[in-house]
Amino acid sequence: MIEIKKKSTIPVYGLAVAWVVYCVFFPLYKSWHFIVLACSAVLVYIVLSALFPGKSVQVEVPEEPVNTGDDKVDSLLSEGKRAVEEMRKLRNLIPDEPVRQKVDEITFVTDKIFKKLLTDPGAYSQVKRFSDFYLPTTIKLLYTYDSFGHSGASGENISGTMERIDSALATILESYKKFFDSLFASQALDIETDISVLETLLKQEGLLGSGELKVKS
Repeated sequence: MIEIKKKSTIPVYGLAVAWVVYCVFFPLYKSWHFIVLACSAVLVYIVLSALFPGKSVQVEVPEEPVNTGDDKVDSLLSEGKRAVEEMRKLRNLIPDEPVRQKVDEITFVTDKIFKKLLTDPGAYSQVKRFSDFYLPTTIKLLYTYDSFGHSGASGENISGTMERIDSALATILESYKKFFDSLFASQALDIETDISVLETLLKQEGLLGSGELKVKS
């Protein structure tokens, strides 16, 4: 999102009106008459510009498509982007603030899950499973919550279903967080292995003992 300053059209219309009014009520047969007209019009424009400065609007700038060099990964990243945008739109339709907050958090974690592919393409199969099985159900629940909330009717089925969806969102959020954490399992194992190998080498060199590094002279 970028902020763009939109100028008000009122100063322009004011300048035109000032020009017309002057021409109707004042003479225009000498050069200094035209100078006065121009100065008056400019003065009107400046005053109205100060009174009506316009407003700032947020404009969404389309992101450049990600190109990782792997068509499968790029396609999955595009799916993730569309899903995140869809969840954000549904979130804006929900009037209940606590539910909106849950959707915000779920959307945030979802975005991080897909973006993990940018640094770890090897997580493709896990993220693909997430995209194919877990995410569609979550989006379906959000659509149902929005549909029931704007149905204009009330009853046990409607209110009960909305309450169950609300409760399910908390469970979904925790599950998504655990899923995201699981994407780092292989990296965590690699680090543990690296640390173990390093400790072995340091012990062989006599640099590690009693839990402290020794400086070999």
